[in-house]
Order: sequence, then C-alpha cells, then structure tokens
Amino acid sequence: MKKHPFEAWGQLVASKKSRWITLVFWVLLVVVLSFTMPQINSIDNKNADNLPESSASLQAAKVIDENFPDNSGIPLLLVWHRDGGLKSTDYAEIQKLYQSLESEPVKEQSLVPPLSKVPPQQLQATASENGSTIVTPVFFNENATTDALSKGVDEIEKVVADLNVKTTGNYEDAKNLSLRYSGPVGISLDATGLFKNADFKLMGATVLLVLVLLILIYRSPLLAIIPLVAVGMAYGVISPLLGFMAEHGWIDKDAQAVSIMTVLLFGAGTDYCLFLISKYREILLKVENQFDAMKQAMKESGGAIMMSALTVVLGLATLALANYGAFERFAVPFSFGVLLMGFTALIVLPALLVIFGRVAFYPFVPRTEKLAQEYAEKKNKPAKRHEPKHKYGKKIGHFVTSKPWTVILATIIVLGGLASFTPKIQYTFDLLSSFPEDTSSREGFTLIEENFSAGELAPMKVVVDTKGEGLNLQKQLTDLKEIESVKEPQQSKENKNLQLYEVSLKENPYSPEALQAVPKIKKEVQSLVEKETGEKAKVWVGGETASQYDEMKTIERDESVIMPAMIALIALLLFVYLRSITATFYLVATVVLSYGAALGAGWIVLHYIMGVDAIQGSIPLYAFVFLVALGEDYNIFMISEIWKNRKEGKPHKLAIQEGVIHTGSVITSAGLILAGTFAVLGTLPIQVLVQFGIVTALGILMDTFIVRPLLVPALTTVLGKYAYWPGKLFKKG
Repeated sequence: MKKHPFEAWGQLVASKKSRWITLVFWVLLVVVLSFTMPQINSIDNKNADNLPESSASLQAAKVIDENFPDNSGIPLLLVWHRDGGLKSTDYAEIQKLYQSLESEPVKEQSLVPPLSKVPPQQLQATASENGSTIVTPVFFNENATTDALSKGVDEIEKVVADLNVKTTGNYEDAKNLSLRYSGPVGISLDATGLFKNADFKLMGATVLLVLVLLILIYRSPLLAIIPLVAVGMAYGVISPLLGFMAEHGWIDKDAQAVSIMTVLLFGAGTDYCLFLISKYREILLKVENQFDAMKQAMKESGGAIMMSALTVVLGLATLALANYGAFERFAVPFSFGVLLMGFTALIVLPALLVIFGRVAFYPFVPRTEKLAQEYAEKKNKPAKRHEPKHKYGKKIGHFVTSKPWTVILATIIVLGGLASFTPKIQYTFDLLSSFPEDTSSREGFTLIEENFSAGELAPMKVVVDTKGEGLNLQKQLTDLKEIESVKEPQQSKENKNLQLYEVSLKENPYSPEALQAVPKIKKEVQSLVEKETGEKAKVWVGGETASQYDEMKTIERDESVIMPAMIALIALLLFVYLRSITATFYLVATVVLSYGAALGAGWIVLHYIMGVDAIQGSIPLYAFVFLVALGEDYNIFMISEIWKNRKEGKPHKLAIQEGVIHTGSVITSAGLILAGTFAVLGTLPIQVLVQFGIVTALGILMDTFIVRPLLVPALTTVLGKYAYWPGKLFKKG
C-alpha cells in the first residue's frame, strides 16, 4: 500500500536512523551559513525612497534639482533654545561652534554657513519672534552613509561638549542654552538608532515571552525549549540567507521589516511547532512506538501545517504588488522567512521530538494503556495516562452546535460593533510622530513648531512654467486661503521660463488638512497661470507636505490592489484544499470581519485609552496582510479536523464538536503565543511598531477566542451539508 506523502516524509526525516542525520545536517547548515554569509542585522539599512518615481512630489524634486540646483548637501538642523530668550553669550557659543566647523570640518561635512563672521545682531534677527529659539544648519554630503553621518555628528558633539550647552534632558526644563539635532540627518540617525536598539530588545523579549508561555501551557521544561530550538535553528538559516540577498542587492534591508519579521517568525514558527506537538502527543496515547507515532502525526497534521504556512507565504507575497517602497521591501523577507519556518517545523522539529521521545513531555508523559500499566507496575503506583480532558472544548463544541444562531448573532454584533469605529480613525504620514517624544530630532521639531509659524516647519515648493511671460504670482499665491506667506520667486538659470515659489502654509505642514490642501493649491496655481498665459499650465508642487500627500495616495492605491489580490489568492488556496466554495467564502468573510474589528478595537485602545491623536497611515494594510493570513492559519487547522472527521463517517454535528475539541487547546495556546509576541512590539519606543503590535495582537486574540471556536463552527453547523458544497463530502450528505 502506498504511503501518504507526509507519512513518507516523516519516515525520511525522523526515523530511528535518519533523526540524527537530519539534526546534524541542519546544525552544519546553520554553522556554514553563519561563517560564510552576513547576518541580516549586520547589513546597513537601505534608505530607499518609499514613493515610486512617477509620483508628483518626486517629479517636482527632480525639476527643482535640475533647474534650481543647491549643492549644499543634506542638512542637519541644530535647534538652539533657552527658556525666556537666548542671551548674547548664547550667540557667542553658537559662533564658536561654527568657527570650529569652518577651520576643522567634521566627517562628510560639505558646507556650513559663515555664522562665525556674521554680526551678532544679524544672527539674532533670525531667531524666533519670542527670541527663545534659533535654527542653524550644517550640511553633509548627499552620498554619505548612515555610519559616516553618525561619526560626523559625534564629532560635532565633541566640540559642543566644550561649550556651555546642554544636550540632554527635556527641552521644556531647559533653563540653560540647550541644543537638539533635527532635520533630515537628525531624523535619519534617530530612526537608525531606535531600530538598532529595538532589534536586541525585541529578540530577547520575544524569546522570553514564548518560553514562559510554553512552560505555562505544557508544564514541561523540555517541551518549552524544543520549539524554541527549532525556531532558533530556522532563524539561523533565514538571517544569513537574507543578509546574503541584501549584500548582493537582491533585496533592500529595511530595519522595520526585520524587527517585525523577528516577531512573526518566532510567533508563527512556534505555532506550527505546537500544531505538530499536539497531534504527536495525541497519537502517543494510542501508538507505542514513537517513530510510528511521528509518521502518523505527520500524516494527520503535515498537510494542515504546510497549507497554513503556504497561506501566510502567498498572502505576504502580495506585498510585492505595492508601489509604496516600505510595503514592497517586506514581501521577500517575510515570505521567504515563513516558508523556511514551515519547512523547519516539518524537518527539524520531528527529528528533535523523536530524539527525546516521550521524555520530551515529562513530567506529564503520554502513554498507551499498556505502557501506562507497565510503568505503574514498575513504580508500584496507580496507572496514569495523562489524557487531555478537553473540559472546555467539549462545552464549547456542544454549545456552538446546539445554539448556532445565538452564537452567530452575538459574535457578529460584537465584531461588527468594534468594526464600526474604523471610520473614526485619524491617520498621519509623518515619520517623526512615530518617534518617542524625548528623541532629539522630535524635540527639535517641536521647538520649531512652538516658536515659529507652523508653515515654516517645512515650506512647500511650487515651480511654475511661465511660458516666457513676465509673471510674478507672489501676491496671488499669498491671497489663497491655505497659504500664510510666499517668498520672492527664484528664476531658474537653466530654464528662464521656470520660477520657484517657497510657500508657508497656515496649517501644520504635516497635518491632514495640509495634505488635503496640496491638490487644491496645485489646481489653483494652474488656474492662475492659465489665466495669465492663455495656455495649459505646467506646475510642480514639492516639499514634505507634497511628499506625504503622495505617500497617502500611494498607500490608498496599494490597499485597493493588495487587499483584493490577497483575498482572491487565499480564497483560491482554500478552495483547492477544501473543495468547497461555501466554506471558502465564509472562512474568508470571518477573517475580514475580524480584521475590521481589530482595527476598531485598536483605535479604541490607542486613541481613547492611550491618547494617540492619529495612527500611522501604513497600519491598516500591514494589519490586514498579517491578520488575514494568520487568521486563516487557525481556520485551516480547525476546519481540516472537521473535514477529516466527516471523511471518517462521523455525523456533521459530531464532526464539528470533535473538531473544536481536538483543536481548541492547541489553537488557543498558539493564539496566545502569537498575540503575545506581537504585543511585545508595544514595549518598543517606536510608535508605528507599538500601534501595529497592539492592533495585530487584538486581532489575533479575537480570531483565537471568538472567530475560530465560536463563529466558524456555528456557521458550519447551520449550513449543514452545504458547508461542503460542491465537494465529495456534500455529495456524501
């Protein structure tokens, strides 16, 4: 008789002879890759553009660079502040720094304004109206690496250390002259530093949390460690392979992606391990030989594990369809990592489990009746088999099959009620708002915002093609309701027809109102130019506000493409696996409803409890991709058990009850671990990761305790045989 493919696979990797070969092979693979390839965390972060080249703000930046060249470089903004107003001695300290920078440039310094030679009165004139704050720039080479910029700023700090300047502590308490490093260079260095520190903290916290949860779940020291060893060995292969890809330019290393990938791999990887361990333990109660038990466990759970991993892999791979760079850079590391993690759960874990045998479950060792009796006689104690009681699983299984409509209505009301909060969510596309409030670059921008007009934070740049007409639109632009002030136009030396207007908005340039003003201003300027020239106007709008507007529109485009694509792809996989259109539909519908509820619940926690004004605009798509893929994971594992029970000839309701009973505890355990690992992101100082972690953890908990044990079994119950339509089980009746 031909063996089941996964039974044969179990024989290949976890037989009495092959178990050690499998383990030694994987250990050698980890060692070789670690010595021959760089770890992904050792690769410099790739500060690639998030916007596609066709975006209007990048096109405007290109026009500005070509026609209004500024070879000064990338600015580091030094934000000087003293409560109550800067003193003459403070300006003297500033001039000392610039005198030093002029005579001894720091690493990668390209330019500094000659502030040491400027009369003190002229320098004071550039301070804020209340006299408490002044901003001075230092420019660095545009092609400088993050490490080089960091060294340059360190050298500035050494000079500042000899001055009477305070560079630490909350700016609100700065009774003395204080300094903050902000602007593009400051923001870049702070972002790199936050993620660099986050990686180590995240890995340690994730491993510790998973270990504690596994000990609580299994109450077995060995069984708590074995899944972590398997996941760690998978990471030992994944990290150098991704590092190799990044080193050769096949992928762009993204620090944020690596941080989230760490959580995903430990959470999802442990889940896959739990699915196999649960089935192996169940079969050890019936089968004496540990190797035969593993082959049977692989036969019964291998397909569900591989299908679950494949669902996540293909779901995450849809991020490759994104135009937004941060999304697109997630696709390969995530998909590749989960794929290898799934393989590890079916290669390394079986070998480890049969190496330890039943001892892995000590002190609650699963034994057959015969083995339990023999052990009891040997120890002269009563026989104990440590069979799982499934006390709560039996109650839930009976409840959902006896009162399915009550369950359906109650769960839909709860999930729908939470989802109703999603239209109230406010979004921001400002990276700086994701930083901790005491970060130097954020404090610097806060000082600028509080002491200068809002629009001066990041002026909008409007380029107009005058068609040879002698236009000056300064007054007309100033009269527009969205605009606070406009500087004198600059004439391009390369193209005499082009004029550049630097515009300060009335609103904070990072606010939603400012973003919505971008297309309005562009349209109004086009109208003004067409009125003056009588021809179709060419207008380019650049700057931070225009860039964030494009970011918002690009993310909206990606959501409209990736969300349907992912749903279609997962639906196709489910249909191929289950052969049921009906089940495919309601399994997808339940995780989409759960996603909406998670987003609403996340907003309740973040806004109404934690006081967050707006969440990062990238959160909805990130959360969707993870929650739909991972939520379908649990659905597949449980529905596979129901389908298996029906194939064995069990009645419809009994098949559902036993499906809930036999998968309930393992999926609950897996859900707690996965939610816990994502919740670890909430301990980090980076708001985008905190927000993503909270929303995703809440979604996983809802999948674990509402959708999987209640809603899905209840829907399967009321549909009866039509739950299997049009597959063989439907025809079976």
